[in-house]
Amino acid sequence: MTALDRKLWRDLWQLRAQMFAIMLVMACGVATYIMFSSTLDSLQESRNDYYLDYRFADAFVNLKRAPQAVGERLAEIPGVKIADTRVTAWGSVDLPDFPETITALLTSLPDDGPALLNDLYLREGRSIEPGNDDEVVIDHSFATAHGLHPGDELPVIIKGKRRVLTIVGTAMSPEHIYQLRPGAFFPDELRYAVMWMARTPLGYAYEMKGAFNNVAFRLDGSRSVEEVIDHVDDVLAPYGGLGAYARADQLSHKFLSEEFKQLDTITNIFPVIFLGVAAFLLNIVVNRLVTTQREQVAVLKAFGYSNAAIALHYIKLVLVVVAVAVLVGVVAGVWLGRGLSSIYLGFYRLPYLMFVLRPVLVTNATLFTAAAASLGTLLAVRAAARLRPAQAMSPEPPARYRETLFERIGFKHALAQPTRMIFRHIGHRPFKSALTVLGIALAGAITTTGLFQGDTVGYMMDIQYNVASREDMSLSFTEPSSDRALYELASLPGVEHGEIFRNVPVLLRHEHRSHRTSIRGVESGNQVKRLLDVELRPIPIPADGVLLTDYLGQMLGVQRGDTLTVEVLEGNRRSYQVQVAGLVKEYLGTFAYMDITALNQLLQEGRAISGVWLAVDAEAYADLHSRFKGTPRVASVVERTQDMENFTRIMEETMLYIAFISTVFSCIIAVGVVYNSARIILTERSRELASLRVLGFTRGEISYILLGELALLTVTALPLGLWLGYALCGYIASTLQNELYRVPLIIDTETYAFSAAVVVAATAISALLVRHKLDKLDLIAVLKTKE
Repeated sequence: MTALDRKLWRDLWQLRAQMFAIMLVMACGVATYIMFSSTLDSLQESRNDYYLDYRFADAFVNLKRAPQAVGERLAEIPGVKIADTRVTAWGSVDLPDFPETITALLTSLPDDGPALLNDLYLREGRSIEPGNDDEVVIDHSFATAHGLHPGDELPVIIKGKRRVLTIVGTAMSPEHIYQLRPGAFFPDELRYAVMWMARTPLGYAYEMKGAFNNVAFRLDGSRSVEEVIDHVDDVLAPYGGLGAYARADQLSHKFLSEEFKQLDTITNIFPVIFLGVAAFLLNIVVNRLVTTQREQVAVLKAFGYSNAAIALHYIKLVLVVVAVAVLVGVVAGVWLGRGLSSIYLGFYRLPYLMFVLRPVLVTNATLFTAAAASLGTLLAVRAAARLRPAQAMSPEPPARYRETLFERIGFKHALAQPTRMIFRHIGHRPFKSALTVLGIALAGAITTTGLFQGDTVGYMMDIQYNVASREDMSLSFTEPSSDRALYELASLPGVEHGEIFRNVPVLLRHEHRSHRTSIRGVESGNQVKRLLDVELRPIPIPADGVLLTDYLGQMLGVQRGDTLTVEVLEGNRRSYQVQVAGLVKEYLGTFAYMDITALNQLLQEGRAISGVWLAVDAEAYADLHSRFKGTPRVASVVERTQDMENFTRIMEETMLYIAFISTVFSCIIAVGVVYNSARIILTERSRELASLRVLGFTRGEISYILLGELALLTVTALPLGLWLGYALCGYIASTLQNELYRVPLIIDTETYAFSAAVVVAATAISALLVRHKLDKLDLIAVLKTKE
């Protein structure tokens, strides 16, 4: 071991507390990077493997009804490798022990074998055997939620007729990784059941004998997806085709892909912040270390050590810290990544998780951390390396303190001598004091970023469910119905008020931009379903034109007064030119809104509706659910309180889990930053404070001088930290904007208070530790020092 190596280990031991704090800060950055990156890689690998093994389709289309012979024409379209025709049906499940309405989506399986596309991953039991018309395979999550197993009987209502089916297996499908019933924003395994039956019995039950109403496609790549979709739409137009769409627009895949984008965004934010703070902190510590060892550096240079050798020595010192930080961070990141991945599996129905830790992630974490730490070290070593040996061996010239501006304006005699010392020391080194303030402020800012996501969740829930959508029940019909249904529903006991809506699938075009969504026709003067402007004030629905959610307007590049091309994807499939009447504020989904009368006139289809929003007396829920279970045209019943519960559950399991981890790491960083700042101040002033002790100052007085400086810097840093926290949260919120949801920048007062409390607590803890060091100042060494 060389002399420099022995010096390295001695320095590490002397600075063990400070280096441990820095190591924890770096480990937090590495852990967040590994956690998010490994979770993203694992989910993507698992999804891709699942899609491949179980033949997830490349394109889909729904239609009213077509004879089976049309399926042969679809298979002959250039670019189509497989055209798997199916029957899909809406129904309900009548579980005797569950009083609420359970929506069921039934999909046909071939009578004599597995599905050509979107095959089933069996979790329990078996698939349907040929000739057994009363067998059904149900989704595993629904079965688990209700305690159902193969062999149990399941009463299902299809087209108003009740049938008792026998469960033969539970399964999962790549087509239903994310499961949403009509009218809901979030999965609900208790009230939504995906099922599979043999083609023949389901065709008889849903009046689809010898016909189909759904097709899944596997493409061969010889034609673009858009070309194939156009050809499919041309073939199915006479049969009520609702517009073919690619895998990218398939609901389940789209939700999962957007989640992956958000994970990727977060991966590029939090680790950079954490590691940036760690590098900044390390630069300050190493800079002070080199400054205190200037005489040692001079001796080393006098004995022939080059500047490069000395710089390498200090770089090796920080690389030891980096190595430990990376090791701890990787282990913690893998553990946290497995936990986060299991949470995602709770509502994304992947049958298995292939947890992946790519070596490149560890390499990237190591290189990034080492580069950040080494850069800070090189900047610190550069100044000392430039000194000549004779100059470096001389002690630094004594500081020249002057009256501060605060004293010159008349407060000199109002301040005690120790207080003047505090102000003069800060004023003597304003740049270093500013760096300390910045470091403490960043600690508070990071704590704010860990908590603000919880604030946004509560705010989004309040706006969505208490301001905009205030209905107690939302009914969606299997197909458009007459508006007379409202009067039938309004006459039911317990129904206090009802409002109709019409959903029409459309493709919106403006210049070169397009987006597939739906236009929702609503009545003017709604009371339970209200549209809000960008200031979150209720606005009336205009008699003409279309309202777009603000995010949809950005996607299409339109503003009020612009003209949109609206291509209707059902019925006559015509295109219309519609003027944009304004923008509305919504945090969930991307919809367009029109007056329902104007929409129906545009479509030339009379007073058709797709569903009803109801205000219901709380005591009538059970009776209404019992009535809706057997209603053939009711596809789904969603209670507002249920959706709120699902919203809260999903957000708590994902976003708030991430927020919790970020908050814990932020608190660690806050303690590390403030403690190191306190130790640096102590190192800089130890000789001065020891000299004051020799001159007769008490321990309390010198503690006041040192800790008072730390307190003053902390108080100065608090408002800056709150502002930086707001700025960082604003940047994070700006990255969490997509067509599924938009996260607003909402920070509660309690979040700011907690952030400030963490910094104050970290300061108090650091003060106690530094006070212990103050009591051990070596007064004899000070008396022996030659100036």
